Amino acid sequence: MQALQSKVQTSLRRLSAAAVIGSAMTGPLWAETLPVPIGWLKVEQPAPPVLSNLATKADDLGVAGARLGLADNATTGSFMGHDYKLTETLVPEGEDPLAAARAALADTPLLLIDAPADIIVQIADLPEARSAVLFNTARGEDRLRQQDCRANLLHTAPSDAMLSDALMQFISARRWSRLALIQGGHPGDAEFAAALDASATKFGQKIEARKTWEFDADMRRNASAEVPLFTQDLGEYDLLLLADTLDDFDRYIPYNTWLPRPTAGTEGIVATAWSPVVEQWGAAQLQGRFDELAGRDMQAQDYAAWAAVRSIGEAVTRSGVADPSALRDFLLSDDFELAGFKGRQQSFRDWDGQMRQPIPLVHDRAVVAQAPLEGFMHQQTELDTMGADRPETTCTAFAN
Repeated sequence: MQALQSKVQTSLRRLSAAAVIGSAMTGPLWAETLPVPIGWLKVEQPAPPVLSNLATKADDLGVAGARLGLADNATTGSFMGHDYKLTETLVPEGEDPLAAARAALADTPLLLIDAPADIIVQIADLPEARSAVLFNTARGEDRLRQQDCRANLLHTAPSDAMLSDALMQFISARRWSRLALIQGGHPGDAEFAAALDASATKFGQKIEARKTWEFDADMRRNASAEVPLFTQDLGEYDLLLLADTLDDFDRYIPYNTWLPRPTAGTEGIVATAWSPVVEQWGAAQLQGRFDELAGRDMQAQDYAAWAAVRSIGEAVTRSGVADPSALRDFLLSDDFELAGFKGRQQSFRDWDGQMRQPIPLVHDRAVVAQAPLEGFMHQQTELDTMGADRPETTCTAFAN
């Protein structure tokens, strides 16, 4: 009899365990669902005229990455009772972006923003955004992390300084000491050129010659004649840097210069948050999942939006709450890490809200290197050799 009772009890325990496993596989064990609404806001801007009609952008640039991040969050969230939803807001040219931001913030305090830098600052200063957590997923201007930083604004897009520092590490490692620069006339070109200048000084380099691109002729026909003459008076140099943030003229520079020299910056060797040619550390799987979702290659803005949504998901999973104040504290803490498919854990700097991350250096067909490069040391993490380190920051909003 005792043997029979023992067998019955063992069977009941096994059935109970199977029931628990089955419930975990089919639905959350929690009785209550934790809603995690996320917003994505893009402010459309008129496209400046450029020399080539090849410079096009995908209609779903950025938001496609957010959608993939949402799908990734749901994989874990479905077992934990977390309900992630994404609301997409597109502000057409000429409409009020602040009104749209207020409406988006009324639905969620977690908002991804793709907008010009000035508008991002205005959104961050809205009373409705005071207790929100905003993510800059598209803009690299250093002032957003410096004098115009805001305590409620985090950045998954790398700063211009991070990109230029990564590039200068590579240049220093190659011992290319004589540098020249061509920059465009757009304000963004001037800002990126300033970042290149600052990075050159930081890593013991000097840009010895420079010119501003002023042509408006059809370079598709004239590049082979005009570019050699334009670059002839730059003198001797090892590398030609290009600052063309609109992708206007830089495509016509390689192989047309007076001296046969490599190019870098916005054409040639490019420092970027992400590229379709990144393959290591599981990146090929991320690229494949993105292609299945969007039907195209993953770009840097897609990656920044994906990283923002995944950061929210990781913080909610680890902290068990969706309160924006608690999530911000966790995101800025030493406990937060994001596996970003670039070989190292990524985290946010608690002095300016910037996500520290490796920076691939790529050309159209392959990764050339990944920064931080070996030999560039830091007392905390080599990732902080790129961009504004704690002693260098002018941001006071974070009080760290």
